[in-house]
Amino acid sequence: MADNSSDNERIDFVIPWVDGSDPEWLKERNAVSSDIGKSVSSDGGSGSDSLKNGDSIEDNSGARYYSWDNLQYWFRGVEKFAPWVNKIHFVTWGHIPPWMNTDAPKLHIVNHKDYIPEQFLPTFNSNTIELNFHRIEGLSEKFVYFNDDVFLLKPTAKEDFFRNGRPRDMLAFQPVVANPANPVMSHILLNNALVLSKYFDKRENVKKQPGSYFKPGYPLLYFGYNLLELAFPLFTGFYDTHGPAAFCKSTFGKVWELENDILTQTCSHHFRGDDVNQYLIRDWQKLSGNFTPANIAEGLSYCELPGGADRAADIIRKQKARVICINDSDRVTDFEGIKNKINSAFESILPDKSSFER
Repeated sequence: MADNSSDNERIDFVIPWVDGSDPEWLKERNAVSSDIGKSVSSDGGSGSDSLKNGDSIEDNSGARYYSWDNLQYWFRGVEKFAPWVNKIHFVTWGHIPPWMNTDAPKLHIVNHKDYIPEQFLPTFNSNTIELNFHRIEGLSEKFVYFNDDVFLLKPTAKEDFFRNGRPRDMLAFQPVVANPANPVMSHILLNNALVLSKYFDKRENVKKQPGSYFKPGYPLLYFGYNLLELAFPLFTGFYDTHGPAAFCKSTFGKVWELENDILTQTCSHHFRGDDVNQYLIRDWQKLSGNFTPANIAEGLSYCELPGGADRAADIIRKQKARVICINDSDRVTDFEGIKNKINSAFESILPDKSSFER
């Protein structure tokens, strides 16, 4: 399908996906895991995590690869609620859902080897997959990154993601906490802040763009965080929502140019470690002033499984939010029961196949 719009007008979506039950993927993952002293079972469960890959705390958690069998609802939601999207870049190790229409005009299937430098392959590291998005062939300058646990539930407009030509986002401080339930992320967020502190002075940045920190409409909690944080001269961390993230492709190239060594180190790890992640790019955009301040948490519901399963199903059925994030964990016990509950709710509002399905 011909695209006559300019790159400045086009907005693409990017969504990575993993089929954790693919035997060939499991075989390769096990081979790499065994090299660093780990193994993973056929159900995605992880083995010993006692060994480290260099200085990295490798995250080889099987919970990251549960198969929820609801990706088709992501595509149905996009087609129904964001028909304006230019192209969907579907990033995958190589597996394709059996129901997918690979000839869909707006679909671009992207294999890891199509855009990730060979020196970083094979990779099972979400940081590597994300930090190289700017290398995807044909990706528009403006794009929105979705995890496969983030779904649209109501109509959206381009202006929900970009306004005045810039990504909509919220600039707020939030201290990094020592979270024993997720130590890898605590390390990552602090490392992001350390890199950013090389290029941005906290108090000077607040003076330079006060309206970005104290924007009417921000949640009151983050007004409070920003005020309290002024007492501390150094960055302690940033607030980033786990939802659709709007990016300018050129920001990735800029950060790679300046911090090639740390990004190369991060991407060299086969599994996610305590390096940096895509929030570094996102927070760089904000500190640079290359964004439009807005309360992007408005209309976004976050549900943690297993405890939030009933709430998530209710939000979906009644379309109480514009976007929902359904975050799973290794604490999910009745997996099949929860999966059926969530997917039944999606089916109730998105029963019709999209053009991305056979």
